[in-house]
Amino acid sequence: MSDTHEQLDQLGDLMAEYGLKEATWKKDGLSITLRKTIPAPMVASSVAVAPGDVALAADVEEYEAPAEPAAPKGTPITSPMTGIFYSAASPSTPPFVKVGDSVTAGQVVGLIEAMKVYSDIVSPLSGTVLAVAASNGQIVQPGEPLVFIG
Repeated sequence: MSDTHEQLDQLGDLMAEYGLKEATWKKDGLSITLRKTIPAPMVASSVAVAPGDVALAADVEEYEAPAEPAAPKGTPITSPMTGIFYSAASPSTPPFVKVGDSVTAGQVVGLIEAMKVYSDIVSPLSGTVLAVAASNGQIVQPGEPLVFIG
């Protein structure tokens, strides 16, 4: 293998290692650009081959985009600020609420810590906890759902 081929192979390896989409190699007035593209989804099809023709065969699978998860139902209780969500008052105490629990308006459903200050997150309505969207210790942003009440 020539020195140029080895260098291009190394460039391809570096692109893969560092997740690069494009790289250019220049030497003695020659410039070669390697680009990584995402192929379009392929659909398997059959091809007729006449005698004497050469056909290349490959296993081709049909691409199917992953389905988006369904949004939880109910009324979301959202974070009023950026901070760390806590589902319990301390690691040794049970969570404020879990799926299936009944809550009343004004009941604490979690805590948010911001700059060493803990703020109660209270339910604005009565109902049943349908989902706890934030996990304990998760950083949350304003408007991000924490708990869904139905």
